[in-house]
Amino acid sequence: MSLRILVADDHEIIRRGLRAVLEAQSDWEVTDEASTGLEAVMKAERYKPDVVLMDISMPELNGLEAARRIRRSLPTVEVLFLTMHESEQMIREGIEAGGRGFLLKSDAGNELVPAVKSVCHHQPYFSPDIRALGFSFADGRTLPKGCKLRGQLGTLTSRERQVVQLLGEGKSTKDIAIALQITLKTAATHRTNILRKLELHSIADLVRYAIRNGIVQA
Repeated sequence: MSLRILVADDHEIIRRGLRAVLEAQSDWEVTDEASTGLEAVMKAERYKPDVVLMDISMPELNGLEAARRIRRSLPTVEVLFLTMHESEQMIREGIEAGGRGFLLKSDAGNELVPAVKSVCHHQPYFSPDIRALGFSFADGRTLPKGCKLRGQLGTLTSRERQVVQLLGEGKSTKDIAIALQITLKTAATHRTNILRKLELHSIADLVRYAIRNGIVQA
């Protein structure tokens, strides 16, 4: 079966390993690689792959936000998330972002090919440790029971979540304005709205929040 795949991970050595495994399969092609979430969105829209293999923790735009944007513009593209840890909250948010499966990086050596085969046939895939958390589509539901994004993070817009990530990465309001091509006033307004919605009192609180919720890595 002919299959076009985009590999998105911020570590070059991981991308190389994933590409080698994928391209060893007959008629599978890695159309390109991306090292940031924004690059993944851009290249998905350019190459229109069948599957995006998406690391969750990436700079500029995390994999969850990148998946949301890709699925909005390319709803037929399937997203298989790569993750280091089986965080239940992250998995729930990833499902809502349009992810079809979750593969732990520790399982990639043995499970990558069957995981990609599953999602390209529009069937979900979860690593065994993630299935152990109770995530299963055996009864045909689109989402596990109760799988709605909970907590204050769900009140943020996509742009606000991107600002949270950039603030968590240590970017200043000016840096954010430049990166997002918005005015300094708009960036400051986003920052104020985020603190209010999340009921936080300082940027330091916000950084801790971003780390605790897996938006950025410590």
